[in-house]
This record gives sequence, structure tokens and C-alpha cells, in this order.
Amino acid sequence: MWGYIIFILVVLILSSIRQINQYENGILFTFGKFSGTMKPGWNIVLPIVQFYQKIDMRVKAVDVPDQEAITRDNISVKVNAVIYYKVSSAEKAILAVENFYYAISQLAQTTMRNAVGQVELDELLSQRDKVSENIRTIIDQASDPWGIKVDNVELKDITLPEEMKRVIGKQAEAEREKRAVIIKAEGEVVAADNMAKAAQILSSSGGALHLRTLQSINDVSSDQSNTVIFAIPLEILRAFEKLGKQ
Repeated sequence: MWGYIIFILVVLILSSIRQINQYENGILFTFGKFSGTMKPGWNIVLPIVQFYQKIDMRVKAVDVPDQEAITRDNISVKVNAVIYYKVSSAEKAILAVENFYYAISQLAQTTMRNAVGQVELDELLSQRDKVSENIRTIIDQASDPWGIKVDNVELKDITLPEEMKRVIGKQAEAEREKRAVIIKAEGEVVAADNMAKAAQILSSSGGALHLRTLQSINDVSSDQSNTVIFAIPLEILRAFEKLGKQ
């Protein structure tokens, strides 16, 4: 008799033991009412009277699918992102929202569309970190009553319409041409400055200009097929005439 009773008690005790892993918390209900949070380890859950639900406390990554959005300057884009969050309060995650996995995903999609609509295309492309941080802040504040802590939001990809890609390509090409013209003009200014300095040096030394002329003629005359016509200063001709008379 006592043996059967002891056996039944042992079976009841063993069947009441529930294991909560290190990365989990358990929410315990007694007669349908919240009665406490179960920490990692072995916990006693009375059959019929009590039941529990496990909550994973690790960081989760939610892939937000492509969202059609219109920027502040009326450009249609597709944006997707990934959100990293974790449950900070297992009690709130169960009692305050029906399905926090689904809720956080829907909140992320809505927030991402709204955030993209508040910025212009150039800002969206050049300041992804700023836009991502804005989305993270909004989601974190909205999900705080659910016991959710949003750690990070990363915009993965921004897809533009084909016609907008062509316009951006033309804009980039025009910017490159503008820089090329500016660099060429700056080079011409430097060359003109150097030529002015060279002319000043040549004019300050007697005979320097004639030597430079002879050097240029020597360089050109290396090709025998060329016919070179050049003007000789009168001073040189007179010098040759004096030498001929002597």
C-alpha cells in the first residue's frame, strides 16, 4: 500500500520538474494567473494547477523584407533591413503583447517606411547610419512596454528605379567633368606663372634668349624631314656683318 503511494508521489514529483536552460526564462501561471518568473535550472510546475511558457532571452535577428517607400523628395525606393533585439523582461513579453515576434516585425516595417519618408534620397544614400539609428530609437521606444530592447538596426540594401540610376550616373559624370575642367584650369594657371617667371629670368640676362632660341632650333633640327624657318634678331645679323668685314 505505502509502496504504491510512494511510487505515485515520486512519479508526480518527477513529472513536475521542468528544466529552464541558461539562455531562457519561464513565465509561470497558477490557475491561469501570473505567479512568477522561473529562472534557469530545475523548477517545480504542479500538474493541472500550473503551466509555464519559455522565453528565449538571447539576441534575435529579424530580417525586414523589402518595403516600398517614398522619400521626402518624392523618389520611390525599396529598402530592407535587419533588426537585432532581445527580450529584457520575459513577463512583459508574454503579458503585454500577444506575439512579440510578429509585433516587432510589423512595427519595424511600418517604422522603416515612415523613417524613409522623412529624408531625401541623397541623405538616405549618404547617411545610412543616421537613418538606421533613427529607426532603432523609434522601435526601441515603441517596444519598451513589451519588454523588448532593440540593440541595432542595419539598412542592408536600397534599390532605386532604373531611370533614377541613370540620372544619378549622369550627375556623377557631370561632377567628374567639372573636377577635370577645374584641375586643367589650375594647371594652366601654374604653367602660365612658371612661363612668366622664365621669361623674366631670360630677359634679365644678356644673350640668354638667343641661347634658348638656338637650343630650340637644335631640338627641332633632329628630324631631317622638317624645314625650319625662324627669325634672327638684327643684333645677330649685325654681329655677323662685322665679323665678315674683319
